[in-house]
Amino acid sequence: MYAIEVEHVTKTFDGHVAVDDLSLRVPVGSVYGFIGPNGSGKTTTLRMIARILYPDRGRVAVLGSDDHEAASDRVSYLPEERGLYRQMKVVDVLRFFARLKGFSASRAEIQRWLERLDLAKWGQQKVEALSKGMSQKVQFIATVIAEPDLLLLDEPFSGLDPINAEVMRELVLEQVRRGATVLLSTHDMAMAENLCDTILMIHRGKKVLDGTLRQIQEDHGRDVLRVRLSGPPQARQKLSALPGVMQVTDFGNVQELRTAPDADRQNILAQLMALGNVEHFEVASPSLHDIFLRIAGPAPSASPAPGV
Repeated sequence: MYAIEVEHVTKTFDGHVAVDDLSLRVPVGSVYGFIGPNGSGKTTTLRMIARILYPDRGRVAVLGSDDHEAASDRVSYLPEERGLYRQMKVVDVLRFFARLKGFSASRAEIQRWLERLDLAKWGQQKVEALSKGMSQKVQFIATVIAEPDLLLLDEPFSGLDPINAEVMRELVLEQVRRGATVLLSTHDMAMAENLCDTILMIHRGKKVLDGTLRQIQEDHGRDVLRVRLSGPPQARQKLSALPGVMQVTDFGNVQELRTAPDADRQNILAQLMALGNVEHFEVASPSLHDIFLRIAGPAPSASPAPGV
């Protein structure tokens, strides 16, 4: 039922608690999003699941087994720190990584993967000749070519342009459709929203969110107003002073207003209309990006008093 079970796991380094009593369960056949700020314990957790590190306390079961040697050929790990043998040819690197997992990849199969990721002309080139984006795509192929049951992907979209990020997203979903489970660590909140069935957030070593996006948003309420206000730039500077508005995030063409629980939205709308032409007014749940900042970002400064 679960591809990964982590129960009350703690890991320390020289007295620093990197992971603190963490528990999580990843359902088989799902995309499980793993988010958190830098230094929160995500990579340490992934390395414990990958059997690279061992917990000080707690239990880690992978594909139904607690044995640290079990299922290694059925699990592939794409680390954030990319590592390919730079003096080897691309096709040889891919054949080597496949054999590490007990999988014999034919030349035709390797070539099909290279063609899918627009690397067909680079198969006989040394890895050192590839760009950063090309190297990243080759390492992804090396991670999935043996068709593992469990994929641990640490920032697979980092540094990719939008076109290649979309290609990578579709390849991740393709792995799920063939029956694999994916644990995905990412800083791309929009990608996590759209791709992941369940999302866990870790902050300072502790779990602070765990559930579907809808569950997480419902827990935070519908306290966001998305507005587009046309008028002089000075009008937007007055938004934080409106009664009931706790915080304003200005995206340029759109502003997000975080409101107090007892805020009068109709009154806010009236105040906005007094400042300029309201082209858009929407009551919404906070985005995952917004929730991330609420938990891990700096505390919002108090709104200035009117006239200050």
